Amino acid sequence: MNDMKAYVLHKHGKPAVLQPTNIPVPGLEREQVRVNIECIGLNYAEIMARKGFYGWAPQMPYTLGMEAYGSIEAVGDSVSARAVGDKVIIGTQYGCYAEKFVGHWQATAPAIKQFTPEENAAFFVNFSTAWVGLFEMAKLVAGESVLIQAAAGGVGTAAVQMAKALGCTVYGTVSNPAKAKLLQDLGIDHAINYLKEDFEELVKKLTDGQGVDVVQEMVGGDVFKKSVRVLKPLGRIIVMGYASMDLKKWNPLSWYKTWQGVPKANLMDMSKRVYSMMAFHLGYLMKDEEIMDRVIQGLSEFVIKHNLRPVVGQTFSFDKIPKAHELMESRKSMGKIVITV
Repeated sequence: MNDMKAYVLHKHGKPAVLQPTNIPVPGLEREQVRVNIECIGLNYAEIMARKGFYGWAPQMPYTLGMEAYGSIEAVGDSVSARAVGDKVIIGTQYGCYAEKFVGHWQATAPAIKQFTPEENAAFFVNFSTAWVGLFEMAKLVAGESVLIQAAAGGVGTAAVQMAKALGCTVYGTVSNPAKAKLLQDLGIDHAINYLKEDFEELVKKLTDGQGVDVVQEMVGGDVFKKSVRVLKPLGRIIVMGYASMDLKKWNPLSWYKTWQGVPKANLMDMSKRVYSMMAFHLGYLMKDEEIMDRVIQGLSEFVIKHNLRPVVGQTFSFDKIPKAHELMESRKSMGKIVITV
């Protein structure tokens, strides 16, 4: 078979611009592998890329998709760390909304044997993001307190599970009772419905006015400002994903509001209240193979030791990717949306 189905982005727009087409399977070059994809994990970055707002996106046309799970069906010259038949997860800039992935072997990592195919597809981006933020940057330790914004999403549910496994007190914000129930099932200490309660007031009340040691934040605007105000002295706030916003591409009418909402460091406030602010975007870290190898190894060992699993929300078939985008864009999804190929 020389052709495969793929979602190639030719123009920006609504989910309907995504249509599967037949394209040639790329040739296999030195140090590359070809993976037969079984499941794909969706990410909000792909929503932004489809709309044309994603700063880390390549030039069009290209095949969307940052992560997937499958089995290696061919290896190129000079590949010794992977073999035909290996089950792998893929973490890459693009190329996973397809029946097959062809790329450098280091874009793959051994799948977690304890996970289902869907869980493996849901693992890499969300868990790596939460791991880098909480462990590599914030240096979270047992006994500390953590506030996780958007806690019922893919990154949020990963962070909740890892912080609880470490022995931390975990607070998380959600928008409805179903999401709160999901977090309670994961062992969270306090799920806060931010539409009904002011999370800043409630966190301060629950901590006797002290606040928390660490906040994981990816919303911006007032949520960021309130999150800063609930930090203890020596607290840390980690802002995730804002480097992915290409502000030059936003509609001029919405640009100013968006720019205003981007988290900004206030050094005078940081000095007086004694806290630190950190920020990162996983995509820009992926080019550092040494760091990513350490991240994947440490993360994999941690989830296996503590029997953690990605929360898979809804699954869609490959021909329903536009519907999956609609659900993710509605912000009504819980956990990770996965596509079965």
